[in-house]
Amino acid sequence: MRPPDFWYSERQGLVPLLLSPLSGLYALGGRLRQALTTPASAGVPVLCIGNLTVGGAGKTPTALKVAQLLIAQGRQPHILSRGYGAHVSAPIRVDQMNHTYVDVGDEPLLLAQAAPTWVSPDRVTAAAAAIAAGADTLILDDGFQNPRLNKDFSLLVVDGAAGLGNGRVIPAGPLRELVQVGAARADALLIIGDDKHGVGGLPALSSLPMFSARLAPASGEVLAGKRLFAFAGIGRPEKFFTTLSGLDAALVEQTPFPDHHPYTVDEIEHLVQKAAAMDATLITTAKDHARLAPQHKGIMVLDVTLDLADEAGFLNTVVTALGPSI
Repeated sequence: MRPPDFWYSERQGLVPLLLSPLSGLYALGGRLRQALTTPASAGVPVLCIGNLTVGGAGKTPTALKVAQLLIAQGRQPHILSRGYGAHVSAPIRVDQMNHTYVDVGDEPLLLAQAAPTWVSPDRVTAAAAAIAAGADTLILDDGFQNPRLNKDFSLLVVDGAAGLGNGRVIPAGPLRELVQVGAARADALLIIGDDKHGVGGLPALSSLPMFSARLAPASGEVLAGKRLFAFAGIGRPEKFFTTLSGLDAALVEQTPFPDHHPYTVDEIEHLVQKAAAMDATLITTAKDHARLAPQHKGIMVLDVTLDLADEAGFLNTVVTALGPSI
Protein backbone atom coordinates (compact mmCIF):
# COMPACT_ATOMS: atom_id res chain seq x y z
CA MET A 1 0.00 0.00 0.00
CA ARG A 2 1.05 3.58 -0.62
CA PRO A 3 0.79 5.89 2.38
CA PRO A 4 -2.24 8.19 2.23
CA ASP A 5 -1.49 11.76 1.19
CA PHE A 6 -2.74 13.23 4.47
CA TRP A 7 0.04 11.48 6.40
CA TYR A 8 2.55 13.96 5.00
CA SER A 9 0.30 16.93 4.38
CA GLU A 10 0.82 20.23 6.18
CA ARG A 11 -2.93 20.73 6.23
CA GLN A 12 -4.69 18.82 9.00
CA GLY A 13 -7.97 17.75 7.45
CA LEU A 14 -10.95 15.93 8.86
CA VAL A 15 -9.73 12.38 8.18
CA PRO A 16 -6.79 12.40 10.66
CA LEU A 17 -9.11 13.84 13.29
CA LEU A 18 -11.68 11.10 12.74
CA LEU A 19 -8.98 8.45 12.91
CA SER A 20 -7.48 9.81 16.13
CA PRO A 21 -9.34 7.38 18.43
CA LEU A 22 -7.90 4.45 16.52
CA SER A 23 -4.46 6.05 16.72
CA GLY A 24 -4.84 6.27 20.47
CA LEU A 25 -5.64 2.58 20.70
CA TYR A 26 -2.69 1.70 18.47
CA ALA A 27 -0.31 3.79 20.58
CA LEU A 28 -1.70 2.32 23.80
CA GLY A 29 -1.24 -1.20 22.48
CA GLY A 30 2.38 -0.48 21.69
CA ARG A 31 3.07 0.95 25.12
CA LEU A 32 1.42 -2.00 26.85
CA ARG A 33 3.49 -4.41 24.80
CA GLN A 34 6.67 -2.62 25.85
CA ALA A 35 5.61 -2.55 29.50
CA LEU A 36 4.46 -6.16 29.73
CA THR A 37 7.37 -7.80 27.89
CA THR A 38 10.62 -8.73 29.59
CA PRO A 39 13.38 -8.48 26.95
CA ALA A 40 15.65 -11.48 26.55
CA SER A 41 19.40 -10.98 26.69
CA ALA A 42 21.22 -12.16 23.58
CA GLY A 43 24.55 -12.61 25.33
CA VAL A 44 26.37 -10.43 22.78
CA PRO A 45 25.99 -6.70 22.02
CA VAL A 46 22.83 -5.84 20.08
CA LEU A 47 22.57 -2.71 17.93
CA CYS A 48 19.06 -1.84 16.73
CA ILE A 49 18.51 0.29 13.65
CA GLY A 50 14.91 1.49 13.67
CA ASN A 51 12.63 4.40 13.04
CA LEU A 52 9.49 6.06 14.29
CA THR A 53 7.55 6.01 11.04
CA VAL A 54 6.30 3.43 8.59
CA GLY A 55 8.79 2.65 5.80
CA GLY A 56 11.24 4.62 3.73
CA ALA A 57 13.61 6.09 6.34
CA GLY A 58 16.85 4.52 5.08
CA LYS A 59 17.33 1.69 7.58
CA THR A 60 18.71 -0.79 5.04
CA PRO A 61 21.62 1.36 3.77
CA THR A 62 22.29 2.30 7.39
CA ALA A 63 22.46 -1.36 8.42
CA LEU A 64 24.80 -2.06 5.50
CA LYS A 65 27.08 0.80 6.52
CA VAL A 66 27.11 -0.16 10.19
CA ALA A 67 27.96 -3.76 9.31
CA GLN A 68 30.88 -2.60 7.17
CA LEU A 69 32.17 -0.32 9.94
CA LEU A 70 31.98 -3.04 12.58
CA ILE A 71 33.71 -5.58 10.33
CA ALA A 72 36.51 -3.05 9.79
CA GLN A 73 36.83 -2.93 13.58
CA GLY A 74 37.47 -6.67 13.68
CA ARG A 75 33.99 -7.68 14.80
CA GLN A 76 31.88 -10.46 13.36
CA PRO A 77 28.41 -8.92 13.11
CA HIS A 78 25.36 -10.83 11.92
CA ILE A 79 22.18 -9.06 10.85
CA LEU A 80 18.70 -10.06 12.03
CA SER A 81 15.70 -9.19 9.85
CA ARG A 82 12.01 -10.00 9.96
CA GLY A 83 12.09 -10.38 6.18
CA TYR A 84 9.01 -8.58 4.90
CA GLY A 85 6.80 -11.08 3.06
CA ALA A 86 9.02 -14.06 3.88
CA HIS A 87 7.28 -17.26 4.89
CA VAL A 88 9.63 -18.77 7.44
CA SER A 89 9.10 -20.10 10.93
CA ALA A 90 12.51 -21.28 12.13
CA PRO A 91 15.41 -18.85 11.63
CA ILE A 92 16.96 -19.16 8.18
CA ARG A 93 20.34 -17.84 7.10
CA VAL A 94 20.10 -15.98 3.80
CA ASP A 95 21.82 -17.70 0.90
CA GLN A 96 22.16 -15.25 -1.99
CA MET A 97 22.82 -18.04 -4.45
CA ASN A 98 19.72 -20.07 -3.67
CA HIS A 99 17.16 -17.80 -2.00
CA THR A 100 14.85 -15.35 -3.73
CA TYR A 101 12.86 -12.48 -2.28
CA VAL A 102 9.87 -14.83 -2.05
CA ASP A 103 11.90 -17.00 0.33
CA VAL A 104 13.48 -14.37 2.57
CA GLY A 105 12.29 -10.91 1.49
CA ASP A 106 14.05 -8.30 -0.63
CA GLU A 107 15.96 -6.38 2.04
CA PRO A 108 17.69 -9.45 3.56
CA LEU A 109 19.11 -10.30 0.13
CA LEU A 110 20.80 -6.89 0.13
CA LEU A 111 21.91 -7.09 3.76
CA ALA A 112 23.53 -10.48 3.16
CA GLN A 113 25.99 -8.73 0.83
CA ALA A 114 27.54 -7.03 3.86
CA ALA A 115 27.29 -9.63 6.62
CA PRO A 116 25.63 -12.98 7.45
CA THR A 117 21.90 -12.28 7.64
CA TRP A 118 19.16 -14.22 9.39
CA VAL A 119 15.43 -14.03 8.71
CA SER A 120 12.83 -14.89 11.32
CA PRO A 121 9.76 -13.28 12.90
CA ASP A 122 11.24 -14.37 16.25
CA ARG A 123 14.25 -12.19 16.99
CA VAL A 124 15.24 -14.21 20.07
CA THR A 125 15.62 -17.52 18.26
CA ALA A 126 17.28 -15.76 15.32
CA ALA A 127 19.79 -14.23 17.74
CA ALA A 128 20.59 -17.64 19.21
CA ALA A 129 21.11 -19.10 15.73
CA ALA A 130 23.40 -16.24 14.71
CA ILE A 131 25.50 -16.54 17.86
CA ALA A 132 25.81 -20.31 17.37
CA ALA A 133 27.12 -19.55 13.87
CA GLY A 134 29.83 -17.22 15.20
CA ALA A 135 28.27 -13.76 15.62
CA ASP A 136 29.89 -11.59 18.27
CA THR A 137 27.63 -8.61 17.56
CA LEU A 138 24.04 -8.47 16.33
CA ILE A 139 22.57 -5.77 14.11
CA LEU A 140 18.81 -5.65 14.38
CA ASP A 141 17.36 -4.30 11.13
CA ASP A 142 14.12 -2.70 12.25
CA GLY A 143 12.62 -4.07 15.46
CA PHE A 144 12.81 -0.85 17.46
CA GLN A 145 9.18 -1.32 18.48
CA ASN A 146 9.72 -5.06 19.17
CA PRO A 147 10.55 -5.47 22.87
CA ARG A 148 11.47 -9.18 22.90
CA LEU A 149 15.24 -8.77 22.49
CA ASN A 150 17.27 -6.48 24.74
CA LYS A 151 19.07 -3.75 22.82
CA ASP A 152 22.40 -2.28 23.88
CA PHE A 153 22.18 0.62 21.44
CA SER A 154 19.18 1.90 19.47
CA LEU A 155 19.70 4.21 16.52
CA LEU A 156 16.68 6.08 15.19
CA VAL A 157 16.86 6.79 11.47
CA VAL A 158 14.87 9.67 9.98
CA ASP A 159 14.47 10.70 6.36
CA GLY A 160 15.18 14.43 6.50
CA ALA A 161 13.02 15.19 3.44
CA ALA A 162 9.92 13.44 4.83
CA GLY A 163 10.40 14.14 8.52
CA LEU A 164 7.78 12.60 10.79
CA GLY A 165 4.79 13.47 8.66
CA ASN A 166 1.78 15.01 10.35
CA GLY A 167 2.99 13.88 13.77
CA ARG A 168 0.14 11.43 14.29
CA VAL A 169 0.20 7.73 15.04
CA ILE A 170 -1.11 5.05 12.65
CA PRO A 171 -3.71 5.16 11.10
CA ALA A 172 -4.08 8.95 11.40
CA GLY A 173 -0.42 9.44 10.51
CA PRO A 174 2.80 7.57 9.74
CA LEU A 175 4.14 7.28 13.31
CA ARG A 176 4.52 3.82 14.82
CA GLU A 177 4.43 5.41 18.27
CA LEU A 178 4.45 8.86 19.84
CA VAL A 179 7.75 10.66 19.32
CA GLN A 180 8.39 11.22 23.02
CA VAL A 181 7.73 7.56 23.79
CA GLY A 182 10.13 6.26 21.17
CA ALA A 183 12.78 8.88 21.92
CA ALA A 184 12.94 7.70 25.53
CA ARG A 185 14.25 4.31 24.35
CA ALA A 186 16.66 5.67 21.72
CA ASP A 187 20.38 6.27 22.11
CA ALA A 188 21.14 8.34 19.00
CA LEU A 189 19.49 9.97 16.00
CA LEU A 190 20.62 9.73 12.37
CA ILE A 191 19.06 12.15 9.89
CA ILE A 192 19.54 11.20 6.25
CA GLY A 193 19.47 14.19 3.91
CA ASP A 194 18.64 17.78 4.77
CA ASP A 195 16.50 18.11 7.90
CA LYS A 196 13.74 20.01 6.12
CA HIS A 197 11.20 19.67 8.93
CA GLY A 198 13.37 20.45 11.94
CA VAL A 199 13.19 16.95 13.39
CA GLY A 200 16.55 17.41 15.10
CA GLY A 201 15.16 20.38 17.00
CA LEU A 202 12.14 18.63 18.46
CA PRO A 203 12.33 18.69 22.28
CA ALA A 204 11.96 14.91 22.56
CA LEU A 205 14.85 14.27 20.15
CA SER A 206 17.19 17.24 20.55
CA SER A 207 18.97 15.77 23.58
CA LEU A 208 20.06 12.66 21.69
CA PRO A 209 23.50 12.41 20.06
CA MET A 210 22.75 13.47 16.50
CA PHE A 211 24.42 12.48 13.24
CA SER A 212 23.77 13.37 9.63
CA ALA A 213 24.31 11.45 6.43
CA ARG A 214 23.31 11.36 2.80
CA LEU A 215 22.63 8.61 0.32
CA ALA A 216 25.34 8.86 -2.31
CA PRO A 217 25.01 7.15 -5.70
CA ALA A 218 27.70 4.57 -6.30
CA SER A 219 29.21 4.93 -9.78
CA GLY A 220 26.61 7.50 -10.77
CA GLU A 221 29.05 8.79 -13.39
CA VAL A 222 28.20 5.85 -15.68
CA LEU A 223 24.76 7.42 -16.14
CA ALA A 224 26.13 10.69 -17.47
CA GLY A 225 24.35 11.74 -20.65
CA LYS A 226 21.81 8.91 -20.52
CA ARG A 227 18.06 9.24 -20.83
CA LEU A 228 16.58 7.43 -17.83
CA PHE A 229 13.22 5.76 -17.27
CA ALA A 230 13.03 5.05 -13.55
CA PHE A 231 10.70 2.85 -11.53
CA ALA A 232 10.71 2.00 -7.83
CA GLY A 233 8.58 0.21 -5.27
CA ILE A 234 10.16 1.37 -2.02
CA GLY A 235 8.92 3.30 0.99
CA ARG A 236 9.43 6.65 -0.72
CA PRO A 237 9.98 6.21 -4.49
CA GLU A 238 10.32 9.97 -4.91
CA LYS A 239 13.58 9.82 -2.95
CA PHE A 240 15.04 7.56 -5.64
CA PHE A 241 13.75 9.80 -8.41
CA THR A 242 15.23 12.87 -6.72
CA THR A 243 18.61 11.15 -6.51
CA LEU A 244 18.53 10.40 -10.22
CA SER A 245 17.52 13.99 -10.99
CA GLY A 246 20.69 15.17 -9.29
CA LEU A 247 22.92 13.21 -11.64
CA ASP A 248 24.26 14.35 -14.99
CA ALA A 249 21.48 12.50 -16.82
CA ALA A 250 17.98 13.17 -18.13
CA LEU A 251 15.14 11.61 -16.13
CA VAL A 252 12.46 11.36 -18.80
CA GLU A 253 9.96 9.16 -16.97
CA GLN A 254 9.32 7.90 -13.45
CA THR A 255 6.87 5.24 -12.29
CA PRO A 256 6.24 4.63 -8.58
CA PHE A 257 4.93 1.39 -7.10
CA PRO A 258 3.92 0.49 -3.54
CA ASP A 259 6.66 -0.60 -1.13
CA HIS A 260 7.74 -4.26 -1.60
CA HIS A 261 5.60 -4.48 -4.74
CA PRO A 262 5.77 -8.02 -6.24
CA TYR A 263 6.45 -7.25 -9.90
CA THR A 264 4.87 -9.45 -12.54
CA VAL A 265 6.62 -10.32 -15.78
CA ASP A 266 3.95 -8.43 -17.74
CA GLU A 267 4.41 -5.27 -15.65
CA ILE A 268 8.14 -5.18 -16.30
CA GLU A 269 7.72 -6.04 -19.98
CA HIS A 270 5.38 -3.05 -20.26
CA LEU A 271 8.03 -0.80 -18.69
CA VAL A 272 10.73 -2.25 -20.95
CA GLN A 273 8.66 -1.45 -24.03
CA LYS A 274 7.83 2.07 -22.84
CA ALA A 275 11.49 2.79 -22.11
CA ALA A 276 12.52 1.49 -25.53
CA ALA A 277 9.91 3.67 -27.24
CA MET A 278 11.35 6.69 -25.43
CA ASP A 279 14.95 5.70 -26.25
CA ALA A 280 15.60 5.58 -22.52
CA THR A 281 17.50 3.27 -20.17
CA LEU A 282 15.28 1.49 -17.65
CA ILE A 283 16.68 1.83 -14.13
CA THR A 284 15.58 0.86 -10.63
CA THR A 285 16.84 0.41 -7.06
CA ALA A 286 18.80 -2.55 -5.72
CA LYS A 287 15.87 -3.45 -3.49
CA ASP A 288 13.51 -3.50 -6.48
CA HIS A 289 16.00 -5.45 -8.55
CA ALA A 290 15.83 -8.26 -5.99
CA ARG A 291 12.15 -8.70 -6.85
CA LEU A 292 12.57 -9.01 -10.62
CA ALA A 293 12.19 -12.23 -12.58
CA PRO A 294 15.46 -13.79 -13.87
CA GLN A 295 14.85 -12.58 -17.44
CA HIS A 296 14.79 -8.98 -16.21
CA LYS A 297 17.94 -9.07 -14.07
CA GLY A 298 19.74 -7.11 -16.76
CA ILE A 299 17.83 -3.92 -15.94
CA MET A 300 20.18 -1.20 -14.71
CA VAL A 301 20.48 -0.64 -10.96
CA LEU A 302 21.52 2.49 -9.11
CA ASP A 303 23.34 1.42 -5.97
CA VAL A 304 23.56 3.93 -3.14
CA THR A 305 25.81 4.07 -0.10
CA LEU A 306 25.39 5.89 3.18
CA ASP A 307 27.86 8.76 3.44
CA LEU A 308 28.21 9.81 7.10
CA ALA A 309 29.21 13.42 7.75
CA ASP A 310 31.15 12.37 10.88
CA GLU A 311 32.02 8.72 10.40
CA ALA A 312 34.66 8.68 13.14
CA GLY A 313 32.34 10.28 15.68
CA PHE A 314 29.51 7.95 14.74
CA LEU A 315 31.70 4.87 15.02
CA ASN A 316 33.12 5.99 18.35
CA THR A 317 29.64 6.52 19.77
CA VAL A 318 28.39 3.12 18.61
CA VAL A 319 31.46 1.07 19.54
CA THR A 320 31.76 2.72 22.95
CA ALA A 321 28.13 1.91 23.69
CA LEU A 322 28.43 -1.68 22.52
CA GLY A 323 31.61 -2.34 24.46
CA PRO A 324 34.05 -5.07 23.55
CA SER A 325 32.86 -7.93 21.38
CA ILE A 326 32.28 -11.22 23.14
